Amino acid sequence: MVERYATGSRWEPAVGYSRAVRAGDTVYVSGCTSTVGGEVVHQGEHYAQARQALANVTSALEALGASASDVVRTRLYVTDIARWEEYGRAHGEVFGDTMPATSMVEVAGLIDPRMLVEIEADAWVGE
Repeated sequence: MVERYATGSRWEPAVGYSRAVRAGDTVYVSGCTSTVGGEVVHQGEHYAQARQALANVTSALEALGASASDVVRTRLYVTDIARWEEYGRAHGEVFGDTMPATSMVEVAGLIDPRMLVEIEADAWVGE
């Protein structure tokens, strides 16, 4: 069984993706950024953008019956790796007890230059 979750953002139908997909016991969350209602929030604030992106990840997980404690893998795409501690602190606040496998990769840019971080997550909700 495959279940899809969409937030209703204008990007989902334009690009052809779901915010998250649950396939059996696994939930895959697409890259989440620091957006609320389609608008970039916390401009210029690396830690705050990471926290908002993680809140968006958590919301997508919950929409498909998972939680942050079910996450087994995350990927952080950041525009300034020198700020890794700020991104890492936010990640640790959400996943510190869960300790998923993770990667943090510096990228040249994200879809909007005001975005500083994009975060993906995979969760397993089996027994």
